[in-house]
Amino acid sequence: MNQIINMVIRMVMRRMVNMGINKGIDVAAKRGQGGKDLTPEQRRAAGQQTKRAKKAVRMSRRIGRF
Repeated sequence: MNQIINMVIRMVMRRMVNMGINKGIDVAAKRGQGGKDLTPEQRRAAGQQTKRAKKAVRMSRRIGRF
């Protein structure tokens, strides 16, 4: 029973950490110019940088498992 509880707690915590990291990346990406003064080109570039940052985090987690 203890193993099942630990497994569920780990799954929930992993999800919460992932959401927190993604939220932090999103906040950091928007902090630069506030989001309202951006041109469409700057907004697209910020979106691409956000995607790259999230991808880098996922890759580092994958590498960290080994």
